Amino acid sequence: MCRQSSTVCLVKTPTRQHRLTGPLVLRLGTLADPRHRRGKRHPFVSVLLVACSAVLTGARSFAAIGQWAKSAPQDTLARLGTRTTTVFNVRIAPSTATIRRVLGAACPGGLADLLGHDPAGADTLAVDGKSARGSRHGDTPAAHLLAAVTGTGLTVTQLRVPGKTNEITCFDALLKPYDLSGVTVTADALHCQREHARFLVEQKKAHYAFTVKRNQKNLHRQLAALPWDKASAKFYDRTDAHGRLETRVVQALTITGLGVDFPHATQVAKIVRHRTQRRTGKRSRETVYVITDLTSRQASPERIAKIVRSQWTIENRLHFVRDTTFAEDASKIRTGHGPDNMATLRSFAINQLRAAGHAYIAAGLREMSYDSFRRPLNLLDLP
Repeated sequence: MCRQSSTVCLVKTPTRQHRLTGPLVLRLGTLADPRHRRGKRHPFVSVLLVACSAVLTGARSFAAIGQWAKSAPQDTLARLGTRTTTVFNVRIAPSTATIRRVLGAACPGGLADLLGHDPAGADTLAVDGKSARGSRHGDTPAAHLLAAVTGTGLTVTQLRVPGKTNEITCFDALLKPYDLSGVTVTADALHCQREHARFLVEQKKAHYAFTVKRNQKNLHRQLAALPWDKASAKFYDRTDAHGRLETRVVQALTITGLGVDFPHATQVAKIVRHRTQRRTGKRSRETVYVITDLTSRQASPERIAKIVRSQWTIENRLHFVRDTTFAEDASKIRTGHGPDNMATLRSFAINQLRAAGHAYIAAGLREMSYDSFRRPLNLLDLP
């Protein structure tokens, strides 16, 4: 069953073996075709492959994908498995309208799972949400997408948050299909929930490191009142980037027996950030707390600082790239599952380029576009 609809969308449950076994063509073949069986002209998988390949060259819209497909030569269309017509086996590319219908109806949860990276064995996994602002239309709010990204910047999956709820209700569903044994899951203060902590430790055998702010008033008050003057474990760090000088002081305290009411919590860190703006000289100070089930042997203050900074990976290496390189917030794709599936295709392109060694996604897209009908297909390992 799809994690976002009540209809069956996969031939079988997308287990880890299911996502990893076989080439991309076989994985996409497990996704059910949402179209009515009458009137189908183009193979479902070939339409998805066309979309994947076009986005790898920088296509940002259905029209751009359709234009790429229309310009593709016969050998490229053959590798993509598009339909043939006449006795001469001439390949016919799917039209923009066909691409729009397929991507607007395909199961978003299944597509995101099948195109995502397997998080098993990862050090950290960051969870955060982002709104596709351009998908707002009239009284319909913008699509809000909750995603999970490894510490190396590879997207695992994403789910669209229902309009009448928030990210908290989708947290378990987002991570449930994956093997997270030993993985440290990070999230912002919104997800500092007792149910999330129990889910990660008891069901997924994972670890957590949650930021605590004033949305959890009682917990924040308890952590602020801890005997921080007795904390001997400290770590100092300084960075000079983005026009500001920032100094961080991390203190860690084992809280066993100190009466902190949070499931499986064994350690708390206090992070004090001092910032100085280079241009204006303005200074600011911020204090945040991080609660985790990692013991002092598993996570020193230096290790906790690294874990906390890994949460920014999802913002810097996914959301920022989709906004600036793919102009996601300016996209006017609004109907059906179009916003979800286009976001998945962008994340998939980022994953593929990073796996191929491209540190800068914009440069990787340009390299793909220099030979736009061969290099993307080679990167996808299409025969």
